[in-house]
Amino acid sequence: MKEGGLTGAFFAIDGLDQVKGPEIVEPALAGLDVLRSLAETMPDKVMLCLTAADVRRARQSGRIALLVGVEGGHMIHDSLATLRTYARLGARYMTLTHFVNTSWADSSGEPPAHDGLTDFGRQVVREMNRLGMIVDISHVSDKTFYDALETSAAPVIASHSSCRVLAGHVRNMTDEMIKALAAKGGVIQINFHAPYLDDAYDQAQKQLQPEVDALSKDLETKYPGPENAAKRAEEVRGFQSSRLPKVSWMKIVEHIDHAVKLVGADHVGIGSDMDGAVMPEGMEDCSHLPRITEELLRRGYSEADVRKILGGNTLRVMEQVEAAASRQLREKAASNSGQ
Repeated sequence: MKEGGLTGAFFAIDGLDQVKGPEIVEPALAGLDVLRSLAETMPDKVMLCLTAADVRRARQSGRIALLVGVEGGHMIHDSLATLRTYARLGARYMTLTHFVNTSWADSSGEPPAHDGLTDFGRQVVREMNRLGMIVDISHVSDKTFYDALETSAAPVIASHSSCRVLAGHVRNMTDEMIKALAAKGGVIQINFHAPYLDDAYDQAQKQLQPEVDALSKDLETKYPGPENAAKRAEEVRGFQSSRLPKVSWMKIVEHIDHAVKLVGADHVGIGSDMDGAVMPEGMEDCSHLPRITEELLRRGYSEADVRKILGGNTLRVMEQVEAAASRQLREKAASNSGQ
């Protein structure tokens, strides 16, 4: 992070789609505990940030700004009380779905079950507004996206999605969706995952999947148990790397450039998804992030616009979400006083 000039990031509590029912709450809380403990045990290096102002203070003090996201609304297990608990513990955004539908929202990863958001799903969005949590629409179905946009009183983000016109994966956003997001004041944060950047890679990966599945099954026999999960994953990645086409890091800039030309530099950011996604060549880790800065400047972007893309726009959304929550609180207090 230091080598790449990365001074802060959202750390997402994993989607954990395989865990169903109330059992999901325990690993979600454990993830929150890990991140909070990191800030507590390394206070000279890491600062848990709850507001945009905290992020700026962390940078001024030379510490890494640690922000927490919850990746998948199934982790609240249909409970607004659990949502509030995550917010109190520091979560500052929640992705409404992960790869599976919740009981109240459709995901892009499964056939629709609700035609977007249910009434409870809209209630979740409104409660996030009240709590000052950013609504994240990455992973959701197109209909859920439009329902969330209509329901939210504050700007929303796509924390890690790219442009569907350049790579047709369903996880990406159409030009119409990007325009609607921007009109609400939101930000599309470009995902670095190779299949979301390049159609050729995505198609080759789908064709290779039966062989990957067979290899994974063999490796479970050869290296059984959870203690060998990392070894199995490493062998699978090596197999895929030898068989799949190469994708250049320049594809990231192409997606940024397309979104900027579509809606302006105020509504585009970076959402690397570096926690296990397939990174393109030349962007294997965050030490290579300056390449994006250099290429944007080479293409004629102003330094001010580059700063917005590298994080300023997301901080602006945080501030607007915080302001909307404070406004709701004042209005409720005034109403109670009047009664």
